[in-house]
Amino acid sequence: MKFTTRLLIWMIAGFATGSLINIFFIQVNLIQEYLVEGLFHIVGATFINLLKLLVVPIVTCSLISGICAVGDIRKLGRVGFKAFLLFILTTALAITLALGISLILEPGKGINLVASSTVELDIQAPPSLVTTLINLVPTNPVAAFAQGEMLQIIFFVVLFATGLIAVGERARPVVVLFDQLNEVMMQIVKLVMHVAPYGVFALMAKTFSTHGPGLILPMMGYFGSVVAILLLHTVGTLMLLLKLLGRLDPKQFMRKIRGLLIFAFSTASSNATLPVTLSTAEKRLGINNSIASFVIPLGATINMDGTAIMQGVATVFIANVYGIELGLGSYLMIILMTVLASIGTAGVPGVGLIMLAMVFQQVGLPLEGIALIMGIDRLLDMLRTAVNVTGDTVVAAIVARSENEFSITIFQSDNQDYHSDELV
Repeated sequence: MKFTTRLLIWMIAGFATGSLINIFFIQVNLIQEYLVEGLFHIVGATFINLLKLLVVPIVTCSLISGICAVGDIRKLGRVGFKAFLLFILTTALAITLALGISLILEPGKGINLVASSTVELDIQAPPSLVTTLINLVPTNPVAAFAQGEMLQIIFFVVLFATGLIAVGERARPVVVLFDQLNEVMMQIVKLVMHVAPYGVFALMAKTFSTHGPGLILPMMGYFGSVVAILLLHTVGTLMLLLKLLGRLDPKQFMRKIRGLLIFAFSTASSNATLPVTLSTAEKRLGINNSIASFVIPLGATINMDGTAIMQGVATVFIANVYGIELGLGSYLMIILMTVLASIGTAGVPGVGLIMLAMVFQQVGLPLEGIALIMGIDRLLDMLRTAVNVTGDTVVAAIVARSENEFSITIFQSDNQDYHSDELV
């Protein structure tokens, strides 16, 4: 059975199982304790940890291997500049689209709640842009690797790989070693993918056992607006950029990454999905490792299209709910802050709420409004991650095409899905 089909079947099974437990067994302590918080939680959390386990070694080995394959420091700078501009552009377009459509749809209009100054939320503000830029350079690279600080890791690895290029032939054994380690890591990804459907089942079952299928009904206006804009940005903005700048067929592109999107939806984490994103970019889309290994980890760290859309809709929604008028200056501030805040924000579940708290504080909206959308944020987080990953692969494809590092033969190949014997 094809990998995407297996993944989809187990995801639907997880949704159905979790929904049934929520409807019929929500008060049964035995099931909640031993099944939901026991088996489902253990399997799901272990699977996510297994994915996160691969992130740092894969980024390190793949990035060093890819940069050394480029062999030209000027080309590396050019690729990084293109990727960074495209990530900023897509995020800016995402938040602008979200605000524009939300102002037309007016989600939350007529609810009319009154803000309470006694409500406090324990959400820590993210570091400022200045702090983020300073922290790009790790004082201790070993600590950066140990703590999984992706931007610091990328900075150090790029610097290390640049040094290998500068040394030349004498560093060739080190380059060969990392090439071999990269192949080993890809094989480990293949092993992990064999158990992926079961991890996806556990994650979906626990999510819907806890929240239930009817969670979105009271917030349908907000939920529907976010989903509609996420879809519009994916099939509209991103696919238009892919067609115009990358000169690639959007339909073929979406067919090639559908398994990746299901995986991203299930994990709700760009970083956890990173190994699969890299494999998909290289093996199925035809993006050369020298581009994919650099652009995609960077995108998983700074590209937050889906999160930007959520923030735009949430801001308009909460402003309407509490009857607060926001002027043009406030909306421009939201666009600017969302784009800047996306840089250095970790690709982990729930990080959008942290960024949202910062935006609310700047434009004068009550932080307690976040509590209204917290309940369904897990479901939207899954959708946002799929959009974020799509943006990463689109930008990588565009950059690869511009650098002639893209295999159109692989992209146009007939195999539209992973098979059980070739998962990555």
